[in-house]
Amino acid sequence: MKLIRGIHNIRLHHQKCVLTIGNFDGVHRGHQAILSRVKFLASEYRVPSCIMIFEPQPREFFSSDNAPGRITQLRDKVRLLEGQGIDYVLVMPFNKNLQQLTAREFCRSILTDGLQVRHLVVGDDFRFGCDRQGDFNYLNQFGIEHDFVVENTTSVVTQKQERVSSSLIRSLLKESDIAQAEIALGHPVELSGRIVRGKQLGRTLGFPTANVHLKSAKPALTGVYAVLLVHNGIEYPSVANIGTRPTVDGVQTILEVNIFGFTGDLYGEYVNVRFCQFIRDERKMAGLEELEKQIQLDKEKAQHYFINQ
Repeated sequence: MKLIRGIHNIRLHHQKCVLTIGNFDGVHRGHQAILSRVKFLASEYRVPSCIMIFEPQPREFFSSDNAPGRITQLRDKVRLLEGQGIDYVLVMPFNKNLQQLTAREFCRSILTDGLQVRHLVVGDDFRFGCDRQGDFNYLNQFGIEHDFVVENTTSVVTQKQERVSSSLIRSLLKESDIAQAEIALGHPVELSGRIVRGKQLGRTLGFPTANVHLKSAKPALTGVYAVLLVHNGIEYPSVANIGTRPTVDGVQTILEVNIFGFTGDLYGEYVNVRFCQFIRDERKMAGLEELEKQIQLDKEKAQHYFINQ
């Protein structure tokens, strides 16, 4: 799979593709069904398969404070998309220039002039264009005029007949239902990032942590969890806190992982953190002494979880 950043980097061999467009946050079972259809059509047409995503996601661009938390950071999303066997992932920077395009300008400059799309697969709820004209019906008519096919996607549903969507998975994560979120995703709940140096507060309290840098996107997860930290294929049972650390007046969301019995050095290394079981919500403690006691209880609960697996 090749990652393409921006329409200006499209080359002749990327064009005449089968395309799908969306945020694809989580790359869940619904997304996987779409991607399977895109791959099948690309094989039938004998052209590349391509997915267009946006960074930041549109709602983050318009209102970062009110945007929903991310199920997957960009790096995780790209890794999951690669596992689906798509040829190209086109990351479009969602900026003022893109936001100001009318529906027709978007279709002409990106779909026809840029990508020369042969077949487009989108959901019937897809919307685009600063004039708010862009929807499935608009795309379908534009496709008829410019000789490409527009196809609607079918929904995947859960056993409870709920439509599998990023919103559903965020709701499950908010309810701390990791097991059901995994079923809807079709893969583990994971975040990844590089280990960076923190303020060493955990070490002071006797619980040294690996601080996983999540960049700027707000994650959908918060709280304390039993997790597996995965590095070079090795899984390390751990306990993690993801949140702002209100006890020490934190502001930025941080993912801190205490690896049981680990004494090595992971600074600068990329790791995956796989969330296994929710332990508790993040809350402000009365002070560091109460925090230390609570972390010990959290660690014991996480250890108990892994012992019983």
